[in-house]
Amino acid sequence: MSEPAAALHAFDAFGIELEYMIVSDADLAVLPAADALLRAASGDDSGEADRGVYGWSNELVLHVLEIKNARPLPDLDALAAGFQHEVAAINESLHDMGARLMPGAMHPWMDPASETRLWPHRNEAIYAAYARLFDTKSHGWANLQSMHINLPFADDAEFARLHAAIRVLLPILPALAASSPIADGRVTGDADHRMQVYWHNADRMPAIAGLVVPEPARSRAEYEATILETMYREIAPFDPEGILRHEWLNSRGAIARFDRNAVEIRVLDVQECPRADLAIAAAVIHAVQTLYRSDATAQQNAMSTEALAQLLRDCIRDGERARIDDATYLALLGYPGAQCSAVELWAHLIASMPQGAQAFWQEPLNTILEQGTLSRRILRALGTDASPARIDAVYRQLCDCLAQGTMFRPGTA
Repeated sequence: MSEPAAALHAFDAFGIELEYMIVSDADLAVLPAADALLRAASGDDSGEADRGVYGWSNELVLHVLEIKNARPLPDLDALAAGFQHEVAAINESLHDMGARLMPGAMHPWMDPASETRLWPHRNEAIYAAYARLFDTKSHGWANLQSMHINLPFADDAEFARLHAAIRVLLPILPALAASSPIADGRVTGDADHRMQVYWHNADRMPAIAGLVVPEPARSRAEYEATILETMYREIAPFDPEGILRHEWLNSRGAIARFDRNAVEIRVLDVQECPRADLAIAAAVIHAVQTLYRSDATAQQNAMSTEALAQLLRDCIRDGERARIDDATYLALLGYPGAQCSAVELWAHLIASMPQGAQAFWQEPLNTILEQGTLSRRILRALGTDASPARIDAVYRQLCDCLAQGTMFRPGTA
């Protein structure tokens, strides 16, 4: 019998998941073709395609495809190249279906009430249970594509430090990654409209998402008692068979996955290409690691969940332009001032990343710091013309950015 694999320590390696929409090449309408694509790749309806280092999968709806690294890996640069290679392979397969992948966290004109098709194969009982309880044919369930970062922990002490660090950083993540300013064919007024609809998709049962920013948890036992058990009690009368009684029911912006000893960050909108996503992942991981090593876990846990949630709301609305005037919060993040914009705070955090001419993340992060989040760049490209034809043109360019692995820069459409 082989020895079990040793537990990964915090920051030893990372798991990344990127979600994309499948759209028609002809008119960019969402196309419910994930099962056909995965069946062609795997030969069955499991909803999974094994690609060795990488894997393709589907969850909930038929127009969304997820790419992930099958096991945690330490090299974000290699992951950026690998994810781009998987995008190319998927687009090649979709070409024969008259389809392609679209980046960005929300389809700009999808009508989820009429266009959503739920996954009808493996795990359909889970998706049916969700559909009984919530409006899964809504933006908050069917039109929100994100990057998830899974950060490992080896024991309870590492979990407590990691969770505290992520909890403090979570509110400002949309200021780096917002990519969803358009929905229902119009400018929404939110830099990160995906997070706005995500926040409210389970309002019927408030314990599932809480305030999106997770409550403090100094141990697994405290987390299970204050978050998981509260959630399970609330849903129990509506889920007597316990179909949804799992850690993944938790819809906070970062959730503990004790089944794989990781904390999963869910607040990040997916970008225009994997290189941008992995650059953001590098910045987020660096900032979390800095907080983790600061020996300020008690102070991090003392931050009010309500105050952190309000900052998250500000960043959802204003992205990198959100104002931060909480001196205690800024001090925790090492910022040498009493107030700043969110982009100024991110510039401070990114400045301490290891520098090097070959660092893959430098160009994407410089683009974001200098030209704004992808949301801001999309709005700049639209200018005063948010007509269907102009939105179509901008999102076609975004599809090309994904296919070619390039950054989106307004003025080049």
